[in-house]
Amino acid sequence: MLVLNCSTKLLTLEKMLKSHFPESLKVYGAVMNINHGNPFQKEVVLDSWPDFKAVITRRQKEAETDNLDHYTNAYAVFYKDVRAYRRLLEEHDVINWDQVFQIQGLQSELYDVTKAVANSKQLNVQLTSFKAVRFSPVSTLPDTSLLYVDLLTFLLVSSSSRMSSPPRLTHLSVADADLLNRTWSRGGNEQCLRYIANLISCFPSVCVRDDKGNPVSWSLTDQFATMCHGYTLPEHRRKGYSRLVALTLARKLQSRGFPSQGNVLDDNTASISLLKSVHAEFLPCRFHRLILTPVAFSGQSRL
Repeated sequence: MLVLNCSTKLLTLEKMLKSHFPESLKVYGAVMNINHGNPFQKEVVLDSWPDFKAVITRRQKEAETDNLDHYTNAYAVFYKDVRAYRRLLEEHDVINWDQVFQIQGLQSELYDVTKAVANSKQLNVQLTSFKAVRFSPVSTLPDTSLLYVDLLTFLLVSSSSRMSSPPRLTHLSVADADLLNRTWSRGGNEQCLRYIANLISCFPSVCVRDDKGNPVSWSLTDQFATMCHGYTLPEHRRKGYSRLVALTLARKLQSRGFPSQGNVLDDNTASISLLKSVHAEFLPCRFHRLILTPVAFSGQSRL
């Protein structure tokens, strides 16, 4: 095991990972965030350097942790040789197996290999699999200023609109974290609330606010530079908010050099239709999120 903490080598690793898209996207996003100030206190573990066969990003050992917080206790994985990944898992001190945590990746063997090692350490593994998507280059994306004009026009002629002033396109604030926690299918708990507040503080977000300043539609970016928690309040749907928010965030990420990537569940037909309408690329690999829980913690954490 090798912890890569040299800034020059981390920049080199970022370039190397780019040549392994799309499977390396999660690790690539985490490494980019490390190279942009490391707001989530991450570090990189490899089997060797520079000819690595497996790489894992994880929280730094000195970072404050909550053993029930699988949102923050998150690892991203990319491997060229799945056997090298398994050897890293089996090495002492690479993974903190004494807490609830998650592992993310875009490779098909990830679940089976991780589960085999987790079973030997008496952890339960919950898998969720998604379609992985990536937005087109910004030069080919629809013009968001025109979308905003179209939205205002729709609201002006819509009899269902009761706004005394036009909606405002802006970003989220930490004060919005409670609303996001209550509306996220993965949320509703103290750990998620704290995690969302940290995401808002650290990474790009976009939201539409109504005439009272309340968020009605939004999306934010996670610790792997992934667009997440895209949501519009039910009473504000079918107005074009989600499209405007998603494309604005995609442009914002790309303007900073980040890939605009996301994940969508297979049965989320509304989001899939939206992504198709903006010509997002559905990747050949799938996104896998594994939540691992020590048997001793079963029933204590809300997954």
